[in-house]
Amino acid sequence: MATVALLNTIIDNLIEMNEYFADVAMGEGVAPLLVLAGTVIIAVSMGVFGVLTLGGIASLFSLD
Repeated sequence: MATVALLNTIIDNLIEMNEYFADVAMGEGVAPLLVLAGTVIIAVSMGVFGVLTLGGIASLFSLD
């Protein structure tokens, strides 16, 4: 039962975090642009490192 309580806490924290980010994203000034820029930076870096990881895994199985 401890695992269920831990998962409930994690899910509650994720929901609360989304509410905070939504408040910032709908805020005034440059806050929405900063959230958008952060999202783009994270997405690009995840894509680059994802491709590098797949390339590294593929090189393990190549016959060079």
